[in-house]
Amino acid sequence: MGLPADFLWGGALAANQCEGAYLEDGKGLSISDVMTKGSKTEPRQLTWLIPETGKTGFTGTGFPFPLSLPNNAKLAVIDDVYYPSHNAIDFYHHYKSDIALAKELGLKCMRISMNWARIYPNGDDEKPNEKGLQFYDGVIDALLEAGIEPLVTLSHYKMPLNLVNRYGGWLDYRLTDYFERYVTTLFERYKGKVRYWLTFNEINAIYISPYMTAGLLKQDEQSRAQALHHQFVASARTVRAARRIDPDMKIGQMITRGPLYTLTANPKDKLALMERRHEEGTPEVQVLGYYPNYKLKEYERKGIRIEMLPEDMEVIKNNTVDFIGFSCYGSTVVTADKEVLSNTGNMLMGVRNEYLQQSEWGWTIDPDCLRLTLNELYDHYHKPLWVVENGLGAFDKLEDDKTVHDPYRVEFLQAQIRSMQEAVEIDGVDLIGYTPWGWIDLVSAGSGEMKKRYGFVYVDCDDDGNGSLNRYRKDSFYWYKKVIENNGIKEEK
Repeated sequence: MGLPADFLWGGALAANQCEGAYLEDGKGLSISDVMTKGSKTEPRQLTWLIPETGKTGFTGTGFPFPLSLPNNAKLAVIDDVYYPSHNAIDFYHHYKSDIALAKELGLKCMRISMNWARIYPNGDDEKPNEKGLQFYDGVIDALLEAGIEPLVTLSHYKMPLNLVNRYGGWLDYRLTDYFERYVTTLFERYKGKVRYWLTFNEINAIYISPYMTAGLLKQDEQSRAQALHHQFVASARTVRAARRIDPDMKIGQMITRGPLYTLTANPKDKLALMERRHEEGTPEVQVLGYYPNYKLKEYERKGIRIEMLPEDMEVIKNNTVDFIGFSCYGSTVVTADKEVLSNTGNMLMGVRNEYLQQSEWGWTIDPDCLRLTLNELYDHYHKPLWVVENGLGAFDKLEDDKTVHDPYRVEFLQAQIRSMQEAVEIDGVDLIGYTPWGWIDLVSAGSGEMKKRYGFVYVDCDDDGNGSLNRYRKDSFYWYKKVIENNGIKEEK
């Protein structure tokens, strides 16, 4: 009994939240580069410029904070505004020492992402930016030299900004061509070096974060469905390219997922749960190669008509993914009672679960969420799985002696890993690896904060970008190192 000997213990990060160097060595602007910082109570915003007049301003990022641009406005970097992604934790200049820390931690795998705008600055360029590729050459070679398997996300909330301003993001079919050019460049470059790839980070998050997920300026349901279809086509063409270039490559999809519970035993609540799950996305398209009937019926009811090329569904059918990666941070309680929902003040997150605690950012802490989610996905899709994000965002204090005591993180992750192990050891789920989110502190994608920390390594940087950027091992660093050495949580006799 136990996890496989080759289980890939790791950690995750993302280019837009760690790299910095936002215009260095020929990189173009990405969608994250025009996002301001926010907080638990204040949403992040986008900045825009009207070139003809020089007028600038701010707008929301989308549901539930609408994105509204004046006529002729373009998303742009403007003066005297702090953008967290511009410097982040400066992984761009620290990657060698950071990967050395990851090796000391014992990571067998690291989930990274490529910044599309670092490789194709405008997204629609004919030729890639060689200096951008050379940076990723260095990162991947350093990982391999450290004995760390790369898991590379191709699109993780940082598509080139030009593709938004010029084409309206993934609403335009031409992006499937540009994306295929981009991934083909990477597959040819890293053939024999990178085995595991993910296409779109949290692709089903388009329903709640259409800008970050798909660069959408039009955010109605028709536009989201159309953009999502284009991403499905691009995902299938990515799989096709990988099989042509290097059949040993494994391509995965990536979704956000967590258990749903009903508030009561009322059958209406159970129906609400089913409908909520249907609304969360359609893993079937990338995993099984077709749109499920429930989604087709939803589109029919809502009058949504997806424009397709004749070959789209054939490409999707013949190029399904090899595994399912997912993020899981907690669970949600669902009810059909609209009055109860309205009283919570949070229609999206559902009703508070009286049996569970919440994090400092209001996320439900569910010790059983991984076992439940792993079983649900494996029972439905029968594909190997990978927990590519899971963790606890919390306030951490750097003590005078440069230590960080984070027992709350150890307690959280200990329960999560036990839950994950039970899914494998008791239920027989096929699980490739575990890469908890932010093995090193990063800028939060949701709020743009640094003080919402996830990592085993503390980075001396505050919400305004001030600090030495020095790295310090937290108590959880030493704990996770032992977990990896033991290949899991060992129960005391």
